[in-house]
Amino acid sequence: METRDADDGAQKRPDLASVLRFSTELIAWVATPWAIADRSIVLAVLSVLLLIGLPTLFGTPGDKPGAPMVPVPGPVTIALVVLQLVAAVVSSWIVWPTAAAVLVSLLAAATVVTELPRWRRLARTPAAPGGSAG
Repeated sequence: METRDADDGAQKRPDLASVLRFSTELIAWVATPWAIADRSIVLAVLSVLLLIGLPTLFGTPGDKPGAPMVPVPGPVTIALVVLQLVAAVVSSWIVWPTAAAVLVSLLAAATVVTELPRWRRLARTPAAPGGSAG
């Protein structure tokens, strides 16, 4: 599913894969520090900085609008998404009731399914148009 023009043609509506991916990212950003906070507040804060900061800093050119701060090959972008998914699932099982953790696991699975076309494209994408990583 691709991003589509809204009725007025001026605004874009996110596709299903983007909505599921962002929902899972939000869960990772909440559940991961919650799961770590009992051990270390510093590590909990660091986990949020890493989960939000790494995908903000690193990106594959052409994957999203705007140029990434640090261009990386497509497989690195895929790995960053997988990191978010794993963090969301593992952390939800640690801190939330089983029913909630099952829902998060199902959301992550649906995210993987909807992300597969993007991941196939990213797997073939170098960091820079010339094929170099930087």
